[in-house]
Amino acid sequence: MRFGVNYTPRVGWFHHWIDFDAGEVARDFDAIRELGADHVRVFPLWPIFQPNPTAISAAALGHLDRVIELADERGLDVAVDGLQGHLSSFDFLPSWLVSWHDRNMFTDEHAVAATARYLEALSRTAAAHPNAFAVTVGNEVNQFTGTVHPQPHPATTPEISAWLDRMIGAIRTGAPGLLALHACYDASWYDDTQPFTLEHVARQGDLSVAHSWVFNGTAQRFGPDAFETRAHARYMVEVARAFQTDPGRGIWAQELGAPRNVLPAESIQGFIDGTVEQLAEAPGLFGITWWCSHDVSRSLGDFPELEYDLGLIDEHGRIKPEGRLVREAVARAKEQTPQANPSVIDLDLAAVGGRAALAPGGDFWTAYMDQARDGGHPRIRLVESNAVRAHDEVPAKEGSTADA
Repeated sequence: MRFGVNYTPRVGWFHHWIDFDAGEVARDFDAIRELGADHVRVFPLWPIFQPNPTAISAAALGHLDRVIELADERGLDVAVDGLQGHLSSFDFLPSWLVSWHDRNMFTDEHAVAATARYLEALSRTAAAHPNAFAVTVGNEVNQFTGTVHPQPHPATTPEISAWLDRMIGAIRTGAPGLLALHACYDASWYDDTQPFTLEHVARQGDLSVAHSWVFNGTAQRFGPDAFETRAHARYMVEVARAFQTDPGRGIWAQELGAPRNVLPAESIQGFIDGTVEQLAEAPGLFGITWWCSHDVSRSLGDFPELEYDLGLIDEHGRIKPEGRLVREAVARAKEQTPQANPSVIDLDLAAVGGRAALAPGGDFWTAYMDQARDGGHPRIRLVESNAVRAHDEVPAKEGSTADA
């Protein structure tokens, strides 16, 4: 099981790509190594790297090149995200997608072709380094299709399938030896209006990727110390596993954290210990990547309050108590032997009323959690006759499950 962090630069947050300082990045990576991490996930900001649909910044790619080199010098592997897109409540779409140049990022051919060119160039930069192991299409780009977004880019499920094929294909063209992935936030698990589906999560790209946040109603409904709150990340992994058609496909808990808006100080240790322990017991878990490395500096304005305290390292570069707790929990987890639970729970998604039944408090959620609490996390078995929508909407299997 791999362990890493989502890299949030201490100085300048992700705006550091504008005022790039290799020395600050090196200091950040030194502190990250003290956490016991073996990798970082890094986030190029899309408008900076591709300011025009036919122009990709050589300077920005050079900065990414240097970041990966600095990580390598410190024994850290690197996963690169492509389309940011969206980070910590802020959207970062390039100007050629908005206002006077308003285009749908998922369905407009000009936009899709330009985006694919960018991902190919980004992937080629990553592939030049021996410590790069993965490229993800972007950070939770499914949020742009959601009805809650103030300026959505609507698309159908077949259109998303085609878009993902193009984007993952571009990554593979630029970096044929690296893992090509995509990542969704949990609306793909819990919301039937979301055109990014669980089939997309479980069948497109080289790994299934889960982003788990308990401020989605889990901690609010069940409490910060509840079994359900500490089991949420593992539950998402098991639901994703149920929709896989390749039994050997790995699953990456690519983003999870301990948000203080729903977890008081006295609940943090129990949440970290319980979440990591349950994840580590999951068969085929590729790794855990914590959100995030560093707190957002208080000098930066307009972030939701929880963003200022999600880091394992504070804005002055000191490892926080949360950092030590995660480091210790992961060290214990690496001694665990994952074991498949022989118990099974059936999922007939049509019969239970769709993805809402999988959401916190839903009928399937409740049955699963009752069984997991009493006897350990069960394997979820799809009832084939009713397994979500038509299987031909998403390819059954694509690419390899390449080992990083």
